[in-house]
Amino acid sequence: MKRSAYFALFLSSIAQDADSFRANSPFARPATLKNSMQLRATNGENKRVVVIGNGMVGQRFMENLIDLDKDKKCTISTFCEEPRAAYNRVKLTSYFETRDPSALSMTTDFDGEGRTPWYEENNVELLLNDKAVSIDTKTKTIMGASGKKLDYDVAVFATGSYPFVPPIPGKQRPGVFVYRTIEDLEAMLAYVKENNVKSAAVIGGGLLGLEAAKAVADMKVESHIIEFAPSLMCRQIDQGGHDALVGTIESMGLQVHCGARTESFVGEDGSTDMDSMSAVSALRFSNEGWDDLPVQMIVVSAGIKPRDELARDTDIAIGERGGIVVDEQLRTSADGVYAIGEIALYNNFIYGLIAPGYDMAGVCSKIIAEEELGIKLDLEEQPAFTGADLSTKLKLLGCDVASFGENQPSPDDPDVSNLVWNDPLGGIYRKLIFNKAGTKLRGGILVGDASDYTKLHALAVKGGELPENPAMLLAPQSAQGGVVEEAELSTDPSTQVCSCNDVTRGDITAAILELGVEEATLKNVKACSKAGTGCGGCEPDVKKILTQELESMGGSLSNNLCEHFAYSRPELMALVRTDSDPSSVDSFEKILGKHGHGDGCEICKPTVGSILASVYNGMVLDDERDGLQETNDRALANMQRGGSYSVVPRVPGGEITPEQLIQMGETAKKYNLYSKVTGAQRIDLFGAAKHQLPDIWEELGSVGLESGHAYGKSLRTVKSCVGSTWCRFGVQDSVGFAIRIENRYKGVRSPHKLKGGVSGCVRECAEAQGKDFGMIATENGYNLYFGGNGGVNPIHAQLFATDIDEDTVIKYTDRFLMYYILTADRLERTAPWQLKLPSGKNGGGPIEHLKEVIIEDSLGICEELDERMQYLVDTYHDEWAVVVKDPARRAKFKQFVNTDEVQTREEMIEFIDQRGQKRPTNWVADGQDQTNWKPESTDVFARSEKSWVTVGKTSDFAVNAGSTILYGESQLAVFNNVAQGEWYCTQNMCPHKQAFVLSQGIIGDAEGISKVACPLHKKQFGLADGQQLDGDLSLITFPVKVEGDDVLVELPSEVEVNAILGTSGLRVQSQSSCMDKDPVLENEILNGVLNSTSTVAVL
Repeated sequence: MKRSAYFALFLSSIAQDADSFRANSPFARPATLKNSMQLRATNGENKRVVVIGNGMVGQRFMENLIDLDKDKKCTISTFCEEPRAAYNRVKLTSYFETRDPSALSMTTDFDGEGRTPWYEENNVELLLNDKAVSIDTKTKTIMGASGKKLDYDVAVFATGSYPFVPPIPGKQRPGVFVYRTIEDLEAMLAYVKENNVKSAAVIGGGLLGLEAAKAVADMKVESHIIEFAPSLMCRQIDQGGHDALVGTIESMGLQVHCGARTESFVGEDGSTDMDSMSAVSALRFSNEGWDDLPVQMIVVSAGIKPRDELARDTDIAIGERGGIVVDEQLRTSADGVYAIGEIALYNNFIYGLIAPGYDMAGVCSKIIAEEELGIKLDLEEQPAFTGADLSTKLKLLGCDVASFGENQPSPDDPDVSNLVWNDPLGGIYRKLIFNKAGTKLRGGILVGDASDYTKLHALAVKGGELPENPAMLLAPQSAQGGVVEEAELSTDPSTQVCSCNDVTRGDITAAILELGVEEATLKNVKACSKAGTGCGGCEPDVKKILTQELESMGGSLSNNLCEHFAYSRPELMALVRTDSDPSSVDSFEKILGKHGHGDGCEICKPTVGSILASVYNGMVLDDERDGLQETNDRALANMQRGGSYSVVPRVPGGEITPEQLIQMGETAKKYNLYSKVTGAQRIDLFGAAKHQLPDIWEELGSVGLESGHAYGKSLRTVKSCVGSTWCRFGVQDSVGFAIRIENRYKGVRSPHKLKGGVSGCVRECAEAQGKDFGMIATENGYNLYFGGNGGVNPIHAQLFATDIDEDTVIKYTDRFLMYYILTADRLERTAPWQLKLPSGKNGGGPIEHLKEVIIEDSLGICEELDERMQYLVDTYHDEWAVVVKDPARRAKFKQFVNTDEVQTREEMIEFIDQRGQKRPTNWVADGQDQTNWKPESTDVFARSEKSWVTVGKTSDFAVNAGSTILYGESQLAVFNNVAQGEWYCTQNMCPHKQAFVLSQGIIGDAEGISKVACPLHKKQFGLADGQQLDGDLSLITFPVKVEGDDVLVELPSEVEVNAILGTSGLRVQSQSSCMDKDPVLENEILNGVLNSTSTVAVL
């Protein structure tokens, strides 16, 4: 699509040569060079700062420099060899909680290319998937692997380190991995799955090794920790700490092998050389009497080595054992070149923790700002990195481990007095190291209970008055008698809370005060203060401070649904289900009036809609409830790319007749639908237009196919194997039981989607243990499992009951599902909900609590759970069967309310051939043509002659929702906000991805501003002015008025509107150059030349 106004920003810097001679010191700066730099700064030219490496430290450096460079005296480029921008490597093991890289992002969510908006917003050139391969310090240029060459004024090495892999024979084998990146984790996960790995070894028992061991354990693989030294974490803890830590680790099922001398990684073919590519099958040790350890995977985490290869062929000084030599200002021996993080060798020491790296980033950014960019910071003294406090507090494999101060003083130090607490039964070891006089705490080691780490660390590092009896500091909180209370946080503003980022309580408090009560959420406070964004260990303290400060400000830490309801979903569900007058809470408007305020929004409306469905089970599209539904529920189909929909009939238990298969094929062929068998034993038909859905379902319903509820937060499928019906191993009729269960729970709405599985024997072909509820057949009945999830964060279900009959399985599952429906948070799946439940009385964890509630009726609610589930079963209705039989309901699927004309899917987005079927073309990445569309003017039709056009009757338009009208060939969205007596009209195309979908979004308000949320990516737009509330996009809006029963919109002529908003011109295509807008006509409109009279649509 051609546009008449594009803007491009070209930034360049010209390197100037300066003849200079180095003094004896590698860090001396020649006066001629400094004068040259100052001259360039006064000439007003931007300096280019190139950061080599986009890890945590490199990212922090850029953020610091940008904050200091208020006048934009530099432009920044950064090489990032990974497929995504900076992420939190310290919290890498938490990746398994979500499998979402964005959860680790150092800025905001990643897009499809691995970028985040932060870089564009801050004018930082991100060279993704590009590794710097050479640097010439004479010409001041850096070359990337892509061939891109950058000139620099300042270069900052932030390349970090790489895992050290000892030269052990067999290290080349398939199945041997390192633990460093998200790709490493994904590769391990794939290998485990593809090779059925049951046992793995982690080489290394330090911090990284234990993190890697946790990662392996999270893959449900038996984990062996192999450490050459006689104890784990030998740099942080002593033998007593090791013993306590090992006890905790082994109680979790991991095995620790210290003093292990690994000789080779043995292949499946028995080879032990450096050439064979036979997959690894065992570890072989040189320890006398040690047998081979059978493992199918090895993760090497035996330390790190600085990534200094880029500097080795230059004049940059390198340490004898690696690392770029730096001074206190992080300067290297080369002019204009600095190094920070794990690459920097200061005082012959590499700092491998994140906190020192951040300290270096802070010092380096200030030095560069002052000395290289000429920014006056008015600092009292020159910033310097002189070493770092290596104290640390971590939670390793669920066990607190902390060390601080001088935790292992020299054996010949005469001024040492130790106090030791050793509780092997409780898994707690604490060692406090005082001076001989007992007047100073020098350091300590805490394993198993580090709740008072902040207090002890402050006493050791900053000093402070000790109790008269210093031994009072020794006992852990859990051993001090009475109820265990959380250690009080110091109110001293100078108390360090986050050691990773050197954030004090005062810093956090200042951020809270600046944000104010309404904006001070945990997420916002972390983003503003940087506290809790490193290892995450201080997040509980940040939350405590936030809670305390909010209370002092008259607020509180909220778990509210949104601004319209001061309740969480479980609280709102309780209010609805326990109301003595059910008729007073049987609609959104009544619930909002009784328990909330405002108009609602895209968060609370679907939540209340789900609650109403779970309690009353009415048709989701009736009684104006269609305006509450997420787009998928409103269409009874899943919206796909480009605004088309998918059709998924229910196939209970995976059993389907030939007649049903034939009808599916004929329907797919008739409507040219892309067909695919899903992983849940169903068939998806993709690419249907919304107005086609009733006709499609009428055809499918003719052979008994029902809605599969793939669009709803409800039961999707109950997967089954063939069981005893066909399989020679089956011991029960798993297909018949799966069909019974699926037909029982179909249509039941819940906080999130539900999936079940029934396996006919212990071979588990239906993968029942990966489902919300699953049954595995035994000779005596079924074993019942609850709380498993696949998807982003796979979790195995837990065994609930064994050898029970079908009726008992259903009774227990009824209660489990209804307990979940009544008490889970919004969009919370059964697995995380179950994990949050209290432990059972015998300490057996949440599954024991469920047994007490479901079997023993410990809460006295089983009768209610039974009755509520039976009511949902008895009131089941196939939603599509209801729609196709009723002309009024079918009318809700009409494409345009003012005409019977239709615009086909191909008119809105190009469909391309793929393996004999049609699918929509790929969206391009954000920022490219055909994304983030903006009108050429904020009021593009300002000079156009307009007239009032009748577009329909009030009864034609959905209540408290949007509807689509066709004007010429332009789609417009009309929103009928009955709650406020307001009507709005905007373009129907969401500018983000140029999809014609806005009328299907949920309307509501944000702080009193009426808005619509795009159904595709939840972009928020004000309905009155069209401005995006969460970005810089905008919509074209048109005035609306109602005269009698007629709805009128004030519009320019069709030809003018079509020139800007015509579907053909905004259609997404494979090649943006094919877009057929008329730029001449656009310019005429902008200049107000056309004065055509608007034509009236025929109704």
